[in-house]
Amino acid sequence: MTSAPPPAAELSTDQARRIALRAQGFLGAPDRRAGVPGVLRHLGAVQLDTISVLARSHELIPYARLGAVGRRPVEEAYWSGGRTFEYWSHAACILPVEEWPHFAFRRRAYRSRPHWHHDLPDGSYETVIKQLRAEGPLTATELGGAKNGGEWWDWSASKVAVERALMYGEVVCTERHSWKRVYDLAERALPDAVLHDDLDDAECLRRLVALAGQSLGVGTRADIADYHRLKGEQFDAVVADSGLVPVRVQGWAKPAWADPAALASEPRGRHRTTLLSPFDSLVWERARTERIFGFTHRLEAYVPKPKRIHGYFAMPLLAGGKLQGRVDPAREGSTLVARQVSLEGRKAVAPMAAALVEAASWVGCTDVRLERVDAPELRGPLAQEIARALA
Repeated sequence: MTSAPPPAAELSTDQARRIALRAQGFLGAPDRRAGVPGVLRHLGAVQLDTISVLARSHELIPYARLGAVGRRPVEEAYWSGGRTFEYWSHAACILPVEEWPHFAFRRRAYRSRPHWHHDLPDGSYETVIKQLRAEGPLTATELGGAKNGGEWWDWSASKVAVERALMYGEVVCTERHSWKRVYDLAERALPDAVLHDDLDDAECLRRLVALAGQSLGVGTRADIADYHRLKGEQFDAVVADSGLVPVRVQGWAKPAWADPAALASEPRGRHRTTLLSPFDSLVWERARTERIFGFTHRLEAYVPKPKRIHGYFAMPLLAGGKLQGRVDPAREGSTLVARQVSLEGRKAVAPMAAALVEAASWVGCTDVRLERVDAPELRGPLAQEIARALA
């Protein structure tokens, strides 16, 4: 582990929290003219996931920051005009196209271990590349079928081949149709200005550490490395040249680094009250969320139902610069169903009601129904606030 030099500044826990909120695009007036592309550039990565409750996670990210953005403009911002690509960052993520060169180190690493958990019949890879070159963008189904008929990872040879080509960087995902990836040759889909692997591994890592630091504002070694799933040793090797400066945060047991621009001015302003996707980069790292907000957050979608505490897709409530509760939502026709609501005290009642009603309106629901409220004494006040907001 790297030994940090003396800290350039000491931050209170409150300052660190506000720096993180600003860095993640929450504090201050949202840049509506930059819109969804601006949110993506600011965050550097938007995680994708198959789960869709109110909406898919990549739609919830700009909604949390900009408000009721139209869902079609969201999709167009992500998958039109050659402005983005999809790749393995924090997880499967949409990334600004300018970041393509920064992931050359990962593409090279994938090429150096070509088997990648799947055997591939001779000629399958070349056949997929030839088909894409001849026919243009295609889904795995159009390339010959995605599955062999078995469960989960029982992929067909063409699916294995095109996913391998994606990891190698010869192919990119240009858009999604009904959540299926549409593949095209990188040489055809990406701008010439970024289509290269010229950066060596150290420069790729230096840039990604710097960008992660900017997107987080302040973070520990683990926080910053985790943003693009780098190893701790990779962070150690480049942090001194990244431009990030060491800081001490009161109450944090481990050293931290900050973006100098984040320290240049005091974070000010307010933010909208909103529900967050569990995959939002503000909260996607559990230890960081606990450290910054004093809030334990865990996605329970993959936890057996009897062992869930807060529900399948519990969405944290961001209000007043803090995480003040969570709700596990669902939709039934034109009704948003709050299957389980947890509140951090009575002060969270009005913000939760406002967030539920706004989210309902965004997804086309006209009513909100409460099911379980963890604090029974808050059920009545919350129901009253919801009714008032709907009126």
